[in-house]
Amino acid sequence: MSGVLEGFTVIFVVIALGYILAHFKVLGMHGQFVLSRLVFFVATPALLFVTLAQSDLAVILSPILVVAGVTALAVGTIYFLIAKLVLKRDIPEATIGGLASSYVNAANLGIPIAVFVLGDANFVAPLLLFQIMVYSPLALTVLDLSTMGKKASIRNIVVTPFRNPIVLAGAAGLLLSITGIELPEAIMQPFDLVGGAAVPGALLAFGLSLYGARVLQKGASPRRDVALASALKMVLQPALGYLMALAMGLEGHELFAITVISALPTAQNVFVYASRYNRGVVMARDTAFVTTLISIPVIALVTALLA
Repeated sequence: MSGVLEGFTVIFVVIALGYILAHFKVLGMHGQFVLSRLVFFVATPALLFVTLAQSDLAVILSPILVVAGVTALAVGTIYFLIAKLVLKRDIPEATIGGLASSYVNAANLGIPIAVFVLGDANFVAPLLLFQIMVYSPLALTVLDLSTMGKKASIRNIVVTPFRNPIVLAGAAGLLLSITGIELPEAIMQPFDLVGGAAVPGALLAFGLSLYGARVLQKGASPRRDVALASALKMVLQPALGYLMALAMGLEGHELFAITVISALPTAQNVFVYASRYNRGVVMARDTAFVTTLISIPVIALVTALLA
């Protein structure tokens, strides 16, 4: 339980710092906008490149990868369909909501919890790979195509993913990992240095966005969307992860690990993506905030039942 509290404490302290920066206007009127774009276009691609280039695919390709991928896609698709057919949301908003309901905070919260609660950071590595190389490219391609303002052609569908810096950086890092090529330290260190700003930058931008805003404020936030995404993220996804792991014959610590990972809250990256496309920003912010709070008792309950 101490590992859970430690991981969440780190997150809340950095978010609070972003809030303070906004209060004193340290970064000016457009601080959140500039910081979000810096994280999206520069820091996150650098982090993904270094992470994947140095990853051990033998460790990553595990049953957790299958469970993480299937459950995330299933929950995200469920939200997307409800948002389109019932809530009548446009494709960009439904896509952001799908991410908010299933895209796990695997880096800045998942890693410390994997270390302190599960005892091994490698438990979260398969989820990082799936989100970097499959989920993000898929969702970002949909966002790119649906916000172009023109009918998507076959050329646009094919070319668009390769214009996105996150997709390109992830692919480059994975290529290095597969081929075993090791770049000189003089080349990798700048990426490592810049990539180190991705996690704190995303948290600071999130904190900046909270200043002057009331989470779930009536009339300013799509509360039905937030409630739906939060319920899917914190109830359905952990339940699916647990049941799928059981169906695959997993038990003991592996079953516990998969359930805990599935119960992690919405990643702040979803807010960064929403800010980049200026669609579903409030919904992404509020869902990340709500699920982060709810995940504390949820992970504690999973730990008590399965650890």
